Amino acid sequence: MAQTEFEGVVLKSLKPHTDPRGWLIELFRDDELPEGFEPTMGYVSTTRPGVARGPHEHSDQTDLFVFLSGAFELHLWENRPGLPERHEVHRVGVDDPTFVTVPPGVVHAYRNAGDADAFVLNFPNRLYAGWGRKEPVDEIRHEDIDSRFKL
Repeated sequence: MAQTEFEGVVLKSLKPHTDPRGWLIELFRDDELPEGFEPTMGYVSTTRPGVARGPHEHSDQTDLFVFLSGAFELHLWENRPGLPERHEVHRVGVDDPTFVTVPPGVVHAYRNAGDADAFVLNFPNRLYAGWGRKEPVDEIRHEDIDSRFKL
């Protein structure tokens, strides 16, 4: 079972319901989301083997990731003022389907540690680039900028 020490981060193993037809996994339920978190869009991305996405953080946005395929290393770093420095790595994907919410100020990244393309679902609570894609993107990138956030 997935666990985290990060305040405000929800990391939960998902349970497949299987029968002779295949399987079904509830991605998220409103009654199990952090209070006040309301996803506003959803997308799926594919990440190639060995490739990382991030590290980055958001000033206002919370991400809700669902890892169902492949083998990923999910990295989380504490970057919020007043909270203790912390770095966690979680193995998530097909062997441990996982739901995770990442609040503002938590630097996050994931790397495809498998040998095939794998997909990730995201249901953030803010529209990318705002309504009509007319606002700045809420993203603070850390690649090659801050050595604390190296994969």
